[in-house]
Amino acid sequence: MADVCHIERVRSQLIASGIDAMLIKSGTMKKYLRTLTGSGCKVLVTLERAFLILDGRYVIEAREREHDLEFIEHAQGADYLMVVQKLLNDLGASVLGVEADQMSVGEYLYARDLGIDLVLLDDEIPLIRIIKDGEEISAVERACRITDEIYEDVLAELHLGMTECEISALLHYHALRRGAQRMSFDVIVGSGPRSALPHGRPTMRAVREHEAVLMDFGIQYDGYQSDMTRVVFMGEPDPEMRRIYDVVLEAHLAGIASMRPGAVAEDVDAAARAVIEDAGYGGCFTHGLGHGIGIGDGNEWPLLRPGSRTVLEEGMIMSCEPGVYVEGLGGVRIEDDVLVEHGGARPLNASPKALRIIDVKKG
Repeated sequence: MADVCHIERVRSQLIASGIDAMLIKSGTMKKYLRTLTGSGCKVLVTLERAFLILDGRYVIEAREREHDLEFIEHAQGADYLMVVQKLLNDLGASVLGVEADQMSVGEYLYARDLGIDLVLLDDEIPLIRIIKDGEEISAVERACRITDEIYEDVLAELHLGMTECEISALLHYHALRRGAQRMSFDVIVGSGPRSALPHGRPTMRAVREHEAVLMDFGIQYDGYQSDMTRVVFMGEPDPEMRRIYDVVLEAHLAGIASMRPGAVAEDVDAAARAVIEDAGYGGCFTHGLGHGIGIGDGNEWPLLRPGSRTVLEEGMIMSCEPGVYVEGLGGVRIEDDVLVEHGGARPLNASPKALRIIDVKKG
C-alpha cells in the first residue's frame, strides 16, 4: 500500500511550489510512495485526494496491494492525460506539476491543448525525498551492512591474475547471495593505472603485484541503496600511491567532520577539497565530494559540490567520496554513506579505511 507519510511530503511540496496537484510517472517516485511502479501506472496527488491511474493490466495487483490510493482505470492505450484533465476539472484544480524529465514534448503540448496549466518540476522532486524517516534510515543501514559483508567476501577471494571482470562478477554474486535485490549502479572496478578512471568499468585486465584495486559498488535493499568505495593494494604499493592514499583518507575524514545540521553543502565539499589542494593534488580531484543516498536512481539530494547551497539537516544521508586520480599511475577514492544526526554525522559503513595491503596470492 502507498506510504501515507510520503504522500503528505508530496503535498507539502505542492504548497511550497504553489500548485494544485502533482502527476508522478517516474519509477523512483512511485517506489518512494510504495505503490505500483509499472509503466501503465501514474499517480495524481492533490491537496485532498490521491489517485492511482492505471490500465487493466494492473487492476488485480492493485486490488491486492493498494489500499490508500483511489483507483481510476482506463483502457490500455487510452489517453491517460484525458483522465488527468477530468479529475482536475472535477476537483477544481487548475495548476498541475509534472516531473520535467518524465514528460515528452508531445505529452506536454497535448496537455496544454487539453487546457491543463503545467508547471515543470525539476529540483523540487529530490527535495521531497531529501529527509529520511526512521524506516528509510534503517533500510539504508541494512544495505550498508550487507555491502560491508560483500566487500569482505570478495577480499577473501582476491588474488593476482584475477581480472577486473572477475572481481565485478564476485561483487554481483556475493550481493545476490546475501539478499540484495540488485546492484545500485554499474559496478566500478579499476586496477593499476586504470584505478585513475573515476567511473572506469571493469575489463579483462589482470591484477598485478603492487597495484591498487579500486572497487566502487552498492546494493539495493528493500528499495533503498548503498554506495561504497574502497581501494586495496596487492602487495606493497608505490610510495606515491601510499602518499595519495593518506591524503584522500585525511580529506574523507575532514568531509565527515564538517557534516552537521546547518552546514552548507559547498562548504562540506570545500573542507575535504582543501586537504587535497594543500597536498598538491587539487587538479586531480575532478568531481564533487558526494551525493544523496536513498531510493533515487542517481538523482538523490543533497549534492556536495562547489556552488551547492543546500543546508544540511538531520535525517539527510549522503556519500563522502573524495578522490585523487593521477593518469598513468593510479587513483584512490574512499567512500562512505553518512547520516546527519544528533548534531553531527555518522558513517553507515563499517569497512576499514586504513590502508590495506592484501597478502599476495596467485590464482
